[in-house]
Amino acid sequence: MNVIPTKIGGVFIIEPRLFGDARGYFFESFNEREFRNSVADIRFVQDNESSSCYGVLRGLHFQKPPYAQSKLVRVVSGRVLDVAVDIRTSSPTYGEWVAVELSADNHRQFFLPQGMAHGFAVLSETAIFQYKCDNFYNPQSEGAIAWDDPDLAIDWQLPHDKVILSDKDKHHGSFKQLQPYFI
Repeated sequence: MNVIPTKIGGVFIIEPRLFGDARGYFFESFNEREFRNSVADIRFVQDNESSSCYGVLRGLHFQKPPYAQSKLVRVVSGRVLDVAVDIRTSSPTYGEWVAVELSADNHRQFFLPQGMAHGFAVLSETAIFQYKCDNFYNPQSEGAIAWDDPDLAIDWQLPHDKVILSDKDKHHGSFKQLQPYFI
């Protein structure tokens, strides 16, 4: 696999090796040994999947310690813009974000270590999104930042009037209001 560092330490774009012929293609979507040697020495304990239509924006979410989660995300159908925001207060990239387009066509994956707020916007008619987590979900540890925070100024590549949010995602606080959970 090809591991591409981003401007945020510990956040990587991963391109798997694809083997194709007239029948189609094959690739390893995850290999623990190779992942530990190339990306991070963590153990994933939970896999999740969501299905969404065009305009759905999920985020910006994170789990507070001690239930913080690293994530390895990918798209198996459709296309999304995936975003990581560094919320580690001691990080030189605190408050910065990186985005990558993930699609069924490019097979890219995105690795986010603990201390990232995460979100994605669906750019295709529909998308199926999968992610691995290194810690179990804990509803009492949910944290979030407003998707449209002006200080972050994320370009979600969607017209504002086409964004579809959950009721919960409509009411998150600003980045400036964020408590220092990741010091």
